Amino acid sequence: MDSEIVMVPSGILDEEIKRLKAENAELRRANEILKAASVFFAAELDRPHKRS
Repeated sequence: MDSEIVMVPSGILDEEIKRLKAENAELRRANEILKAASVFFAAELDRPHKRS
C-alpha cells in the first residue's frame, strides 16, 4: 500500500480538532449520564419488591 502525504491548511485542521474536542466532551457527558442511570437501575433491581 502506497503512503500519500496530503497537505491540508492548518485552519481546516484547527476547526476539525475543535469540532472533535466538542464531540468528545459531549460523549463524555452522555457516558457519565448513562453510568449514573446504570447505577440507579441496578440499585432498583437489587431492592426487594412488594408482591401485589
